[in-house]
Amino acid sequence: MRILAIGDVVGNIGCRFLRQRLPALKKLKGVDLVIANGENSADGNGVTPISADFLFSSGVDVITTGNHSFRRREIYPYYDDAPYILRPANFPEKTTPGNGTLIYDMGRVQVCVINLMGCVFLENLKDPYETIDEILKKNTAKITILDFHAEATAEKLAMGYYLDGRISAMFGTHTHVQTADECIFENGMGYITDVGMTGPIKSVLGVKPELAIKKQREKLPVRFETADGDCKMDCILFQIDEKSGKTINIERIEIR
Repeated sequence: MRILAIGDVVGNIGCRFLRQRLPALKKLKGVDLVIANGENSADGNGVTPISADFLFSSGVDVITTGNHSFRRREIYPYYDDAPYILRPANFPEKTTPGNGTLIYDMGRVQVCVINLMGCVFLENLKDPYETIDEILKKNTAKITILDFHAEATAEKLAMGYYLDGRISAMFGTHTHVQTADECIFENGMGYITDVGMTGPIKSVLGVKPELAIKKQREKLPVRFETADGDCKMDCILFQIDEKSGKTINIERIEIR
């Protein structure tokens, strides 16, 4: 089983670049399942039904999100109606639209996809360790993959060690910078701290540099705009043994 995880897709420009590059990559690498973080896929942050539909029609099978999951109110009903878009599982269950986990039935094997958010330097959600423990107690899928949307490198790495041997693979999102630490842990879990970003190369995490500079220097609110120009698509490809559920190969990819 080859599962491709794509870094945070930023704005309309990132969505269009993904549509241009993803089909050829899937064919070249023999990809079985594509997961993309789409929480910034709408211009101006957040995800909308339009941007989510665009990603799905471009070849993405599962969309994960993060701290911008609910930035756009028009997406709220979509979380309940569309089966293959997730929000972090540690949002309050009773009051939050959508789900934090799903089972993707591949026919020969089921894949559990989990979306979780860290708490260091982010919102004070339910403890991610407690949340993942509760999910895994009920999980019966042979292959399980986690998008851990977190700010702190240490929190992602600690979660990786915590889950080694319990899930198939974990990839980090949110910081938009691809890390060079992809590995297979001792007990067979594939891992990368952050898979990166899909969007404009000449940018500050997808934002026009001059606007990011203005915000940092002047400390006043600034309306961010997605940058223009050449793009890249950051990915991680996990090859997972369907019988053991362990990662047997991992490949970090950057498409320009």
